Amino acid sequence: MTEPISTIGLIAGGKQFPVLVARGVKARGHRLVVAGFSGHTNMDVAPLADVFRELKLGKLNQLISFLKDEKVDKVIMAGTIEKPKVMDIRHLDMRAIKLILGRKDKGDSALLGIIAREFEKEGMTVVPAHEYMPDLLSPEGVMTRREPNEREWGDLRFAWNIAKELGRLDVGQCVVVREGIVAAVEALEGTDETLRRGFSYGGPECTVVKVFKPGQQKEVDLPSLGLDTIKLMAEGKATCLGVEAGKSLFFDREAAIEFADKAGITVVGLTPDSFPASS
Repeated sequence: MTEPISTIGLIAGGKQFPVLVARGVKARGHRLVVAGFSGHTNMDVAPLADVFRELKLGKLNQLISFLKDEKVDKVIMAGTIEKPKVMDIRHLDMRAIKLILGRKDKGDSALLGIIAREFEKEGMTVVPAHEYMPDLLSPEGVMTRREPNEREWGDLRFAWNIAKELGRLDVGQCVVVREGIVAAVEALEGTDETLRRGFSYGGPECTVVKVFKPGQQKEVDLPSLGLDTIKLMAEGKATCLGVEAGKSLFFDREAAIEFADKAGITVVGLTPDSFPASS
């Protein structure tokens, strides 16, 4: 069955994800309208768009008006944007202020959820970015040549449980542990800084776990990792990475796994049933 042609509105952040999504959208023959933000958006996405406009960060009403004027019927959010800058009241219009600053819960999932609902109210369906790049989803099982040893399996289980509990509070997606001790949990700083901090405290042979937060919206925010993640782990002498299978984005997976094999790092796609009985 042929997919109906849609006008897709892509809200583009940084790094490679918005570019990959844009290519996926165009490969399916859809019309692509892209909203970018100076200093945040990977501008390599602009030539792929049928319509591109650079907007000011935090001007929610302007963003919605632009997408509606272009007859967008589906919206995708892809790419990184620095949350501290998003939350700076100097960047926000009245619509964003009313939505965001009056809330007690300002976690990532909560904020992205209320923004997504604003698009839905305006007749635009928010769809998962990976719908157009399904190969980016992390597979289940051990992806590297080396499997986790007994200590690493124990740390994977421990970190998984910690990360899921923190996720229920909408705190973060990533935890760094070593031998049953938490070295770092992700907060406002993002994954890369969490890893650096965790390795500085935990020392060599840390385990990293990144999960999909309970209650998180897959349409707007999936955990992600890639070659840069593995390189950071190698620099910090970490030895094990667990990522939630089917609910995490794995960029440059082939190159990342090759690098992990050379560095002696084991990478595992996890589900609740992944852990050996003895771990």
